[in-house]
This record gives sequence, C-alpha cells and structure tokens, in this order.
Amino acid sequence: MLALAIGAFAIAWNTTNALLMGLFLVVALILLLGWILGLYSARVGARARDETAMIDPIELRRMREQAEARKVAAQQQQSGEPPAP
Repeated sequence: MLALAIGAFAIAWNTTNALLMGLFLVVALILLLGWILGLYSARVGARARDETAMIDPIELRRMREQAEARKVAAQQQQSGEPPAP
C-alpha cells in the first residue's frame, strides 16, 4: 500500500489537471492511512496474549480458595492454634 500511495503522490505532483491532482491526493491519503493502520494492526497482533494460556474463572476461583486456605493455615500456625478440620 505504501508503494501505491507514493505512486499516487507522484502522479498528483506531475499532473497539470487540478481535478486529477485532488483525486490522486485523496487516493494517496487513503492508501497511506491504510498502510499505517495495517502496520499498527500487525504490531498489536504480534503482542497479543495467547488466549489458550488464560485461566478460566473456575480455575481462578479454585486457586484463590487454595491461597486463602494456605494463608489461614499459616496464621493459625503462627498463633499456635490447631488447624481446623
């Protein structure tokens, strides 16, 4: 798209017709914006997280419950209380 935008700018620069110059400037602008958006999309897509590596809500809740149980057990152990059954 960038090469097409540069070509459209070159045609707009070299033409003597004002209508063609305006048309090719608009086309060049659209192509340039399309190239920029494509570049941005490629960079963002390369940095996106892998959705298969995400934890589902059930697993996350189970992990929180385990962490809370470990925290309570550590507090009880520090205070000398026997652990709850």
